[in-house]
Amino acid sequence: MQTNPIGGRTTEAEDHRTERAVLSRVVDLHPTHLTLEELLLDQGAEDQGSLREGLERAIRDLTAAGLLRLDGESILPTRAALRAEEIAI
Repeated sequence: MQTNPIGGRTTEAEDHRTERAVLSRVVDLHPTHLTLEELLLDQGAEDQGSLREGLERAIRDLTAAGLLRLDGESILPTRAALRAEEIAI
């Protein structure tokens, strides 16, 4: 893992790992709907503040990429995400 010289910032690799973890979990639990709070509890990390920031960033970036969508507080996979998971065997 790269050392991060700026405190509070993550590396691109860390962000990608978080995105993969979020997308995988949301797709795995589909059709169950998760909220950010439920995702935080699911991850069970001690440092909820930095975890929250990372999850929010991952959700924002995955939504912008068309892989997640928000319905109120629910985080849902898009059809594209479900199809990609289906064929990624």
